[in-house]
Amino acid sequence: MKVNELKNTAGGRFPEGSVLTVDFDIGGRRFVALNGGPLFKFTPAISFFVDCESVEEINLLWKNLSEGGVALMGLDAYPFSEKFGWVQDKYGVSWQLSLTRCKQHISPFLMFVGEQHGKAKEALDFYCKNFNNSSVEDIQLYGKDQSEPEGTVMIASFALNGQSFKAIDSAYPHGFSFTEAISFCVYCKTQEEIDFYWEELSHGGSKSECGWLKDQFGVSWQIIPEDFIQMITDENREKVDAVMDAVLKMKKPDIETLHNVYNQS
Repeated sequence: MKVNELKNTAGGRFPEGSVLTVDFDIGGRRFVALNGGPLFKFTPAISFFVDCESVEEINLLWKNLSEGGVALMGLDAYPFSEKFGWVQDKYGVSWQLSLTRCKQHISPFLMFVGEQHGKAKEALDFYCKNFNNSSVEDIQLYGKDQSEPEGTVMIASFALNGQSFKAIDSAYPHGFSFTEAISFCVYCKTQEEIDFYWEELSHGGSKSECGWLKDQFGVSWQIIPEDFIQMITDENREKVDAVMDAVLKMKKPDIETLHNVYNQS
């Protein structure tokens, strides 16, 4: 696991010594974490599905991830997996571990519940339409007289720009849904790309500040320039503060403005 941590060492807008973001890699999947305060809470509506290759691997992951956390489904044999467990770790992030006998792989897992129930298939089609190199790889729907409404998604695997995802519908009264605590970053090379994803993904949803938006299904996305992380991890703290000041005044990111601010600081 590779970790790049960004700390503020020069005061200014952010408390000196505070961690702004952590950019890290787990099993080839890139993650970016930030300290966002108490406003948004993690929920199991978005979890991370982990393919496990061996019994030893899944047992060790379960042991480590469940320490201080909460088991949502105990590690056991189920009709759909010889060994599976769903756990919310001590930080509130949810993980699904499954003994698939495949090399370890992590896929975001979207559960459409509450007002979003029954919309999983519509969402997959919407996402695949907007991202290149995307497709629904496998989808299983509930049939008549099964445990969920007929035609809703039992399980689906899909890829967006080559990145794997999974999704299900669940009609059970879970008491939670999607929140901004987990969002998906779309790194854009050009302003045209930013303009496209900003408008298309927010259609029927809502636009927020700093490149954040919520789509019509309640899933959050960040539309940002490809080199934004590089700009805010620069060793020159004046550049970092200047870029952050600029982006905090924006809704849709403006690449030219951010580059000008960065280069002139």
